[in-house]
Amino acid sequence: MERRGRLRMIMAKLDSEGQLEKLMEAYEEEEAAISAKADDIEEDMEYPFYTEGPKELLDARIDIAKYSTVKATARLERARRKRDDPDEDMDAEIDWALRQAGNLVLDRSEFGDDRPLSGCSFKRDGKLLATCSLSGVAKLWSMPRVSKVSALKGHTERATDVAFSPVHDHLATASADRTAKLWSPDGSLLKTFEGHLDRLARIAFHPSGKYLGTMSFDKTWRLWDIDSGLELLLQEGHSRSVYGIAFHQDGSLVASCGLDALARVCDLRTGRSILALEGHVNPVLGVSFSPNGYHLATGGEDNTCRIWDLRKKKSLYIIPAHSNLISQVKFEPQEGYYLVTASYDMTAKVTIPSKLCT
Repeated sequence: MERRGRLRMIMAKLDSEGQLEKLMEAYEEEEAAISAKADDIEEDMEYPFYTEGPKELLDARIDIAKYSTVKATARLERARRKRDDPDEDMDAEIDWALRQAGNLVLDRSEFGDDRPLSGCSFKRDGKLLATCSLSGVAKLWSMPRVSKVSALKGHTERATDVAFSPVHDHLATASADRTAKLWSPDGSLLKTFEGHLDRLARIAFHPSGKYLGTMSFDKTWRLWDIDSGLELLLQEGHSRSVYGIAFHQDGSLVASCGLDALARVCDLRTGRSILALEGHVNPVLGVSFSPNGYHLATGGEDNTCRIWDLRKKKSLYIIPAHSNLISQVKFEPQEGYYLVTASYDMTAKVTIPSKLCT
């Protein structure tokens, strides 16, 4: 209001001195010149605009397309069988899954580190749990006794996330030292991925296990080749820091979310950005694809979790799940019957999105 008042006073003064009309004419001439220059630039540009990538990226896109085609075919065939099965009772299955989740109790507890833990991940066979902390150290724990197996020391700053490969026994860690590292199960450092200009947030393996996605506060996310350590893709699109990542179960899509309150979905096979999901009013910190292939969950600092339908390109339901920010969301990995949200209100909650969205 104060700025508007001062602007009125200045314009009134200019008008009384006969200078306002001259000033507006000069402004209009400048705008016309800028518009004409922009038109000239557009005529010289070729559309669509893109940055040519390396041959390795083309090979990766072809490989991902082949992988995702097989996975998508199997997923759709399974969905058709369940749909056409006269004995299929979806409600009974959901109720059973919810009862299983409701029976969860605290079994064991262990101090993970001297400083707060920032991430955890189970090995695909469930026999190992990996944790990382603000001390910069990642640790491996044998399950279910939660006894420490080894400590992975290599980062010079706090560790921000840890993830097991879905295919191999490799383990990846991310850090505020701007690097991600690949480890063997025995604690040996295999590779260091360098290139980001600011600290890393979350990381995730592609379902094929061949690629690693890293999110960073430098407003980009990157895709790396696990075998060669080569940076295949540097992806922009977010206006602020990029925080969370999730790969579609088929491997065809990747979802990113960040402090700009947006979630974006990109097609890894073509490189195109296909969806920008707007709805959250604060930073989005967690994102997860449902195994059904068309639902996506996001959670953030507005204390809500949103369920999106990728087919309809809209939010189906808003879950006012917590009294504080939601730091992570995860669909149940087999059928996606329920969704787990973790929050700074010191609780984790289980929701059945399939019932909310019908």
